[in-house]
Amino acid sequence: MRKSVYLAMLMLAFALAVTAVPLAYADDLAPYGTTKAGASIDEVTVSADSDNLAAVIDGCTFAVGDFQRASKGSNRDIAGQYHGYAYYIGSKSDSVMYIATDKAVVVYVDPEAASAAGLDMASESDLAQLQELIVRLDAQAGGGSALIADSAVWYFTGQQENVLDGAAYRFNQTIDDGAYNLVVGVDGSDVTDASSPNHVQLSFACFASLVPAGEAVIAAEPTWFESLGAFMSTLDWSPLFVTLRTTFTAIVIIFVLGLAAAYFCLHRTARFRNLFDTIFTIPMVLPPTVCGFLLLLALGSNTPVGQWFIDIGFPLIFSWPATVIAAVVVAFPLMYRGALGAFDNLDPNMLDAARTLGWSEGRIFFKIMLPLSWSSIAASTVLAFARALGEFGATLFLAGNYLGITRTIPIAIYFEWMNGNTDIAIFWTIVLIIFSFFVIMFINLWSQHTTRYRKGAVEE
Repeated sequence: MRKSVYLAMLMLAFALAVTAVPLAYADDLAPYGTTKAGASIDEVTVSADSDNLAAVIDGCTFAVGDFQRASKGSNRDIAGQYHGYAYYIGSKSDSVMYIATDKAVVVYVDPEAASAAGLDMASESDLAQLQELIVRLDAQAGGGSALIADSAVWYFTGQQENVLDGAAYRFNQTIDDGAYNLVVGVDGSDVTDASSPNHVQLSFACFASLVPAGEAVIAAEPTWFESLGAFMSTLDWSPLFVTLRTTFTAIVIIFVLGLAAAYFCLHRTARFRNLFDTIFTIPMVLPPTVCGFLLLLALGSNTPVGQWFIDIGFPLIFSWPATVIAAVVVAFPLMYRGALGAFDNLDPNMLDAARTLGWSEGRIFFKIMLPLSWSSIAASTVLAFARALGEFGATLFLAGNYLGITRTIPIAIYFEWMNGNTDIAIFWTIVLIIFSFFVIMFINLWSQHTTRYRKGAVEE
């Protein structure tokens, strides 16, 4: 009896001694810390090569390299069975992996890699350095996405399968010739289900390699000129060419159709003029997405018009001509309204006088109406050009987003920003602004020159 009591007291004392010591590495996922333990470490050097992110700390024996981040995983069955929420690792071998949630960061470190790299998993200072390397690399790879919360509890483990708050974290699991990191309820339930008692709000997962500090490849920060050269050399210039091709083609069509429509309405009775004027102006007041949707309904593959173009081998939808059609439709009203207003301001007596002299309507148009209305027509052309240049909604609806075919600069700006490529989105925005500025300036100077020339000719 005394031996049993003594043994029980000894086990209790041992348990109290263990829990009194902060656990830096435990297979039962005891928390290492509740804040960024490495925040005071300033000697961290992060590689400037985004394709091979690596980081080292001065005086540290190990480093972290080949850092990659998976913002989302998959919650579907794998090989016909549900294994939980899965982050696909890939074919490469990673020795450091972690899964971040809204409250915790569970880090798996391969024991053999830790030993080879000189990382002592029983040392709080070593784990603090590893934590700081992870935090710095995560901030570099985040690209504006959610980062590890400062209040997150960190857990370090060398076991591939662990349990935390009813959720099983399984690292480097091979399923159907693929490697995954999995998070599943201990009862096999879906942890992403908010109604589940094992619910976990997953954030992202990351994978990296733990290597000796001397083997880490740290690319130096490039100069501004080198960064610009690398940016320009890797940039896809196809949105610029698609935009120029689309806009210049569209403005020629808009110019001709706008003048023709204005001249047509000029000679109509008030009733018919109001009707056609409404039809020609509607695209200017409708949202571009509505215009694109209506065009899709009118020219889609299920319509007679769309099917006819398909039959002759010239499909309209999701092709480059669709970008021109969208630009023409949304920018045409600006050209039409400006030209019609210019023609309305002409003195009808002057036109009648020309007719009495035997001038044809075509000669009157090109010799009198067009030159006298040129300033307004030029301004309308500028507005229509700018509208076609910046067209987005109708183009996306009718032409889609196909690189090198229908992706114009406005569409490229939107999708590059959505994909986190802010630098590319800013670059295309600047290009669009500069290009628009010079085109508008050129047309304005040309218009002013022709106006002065006409005034000088009249005075003589």
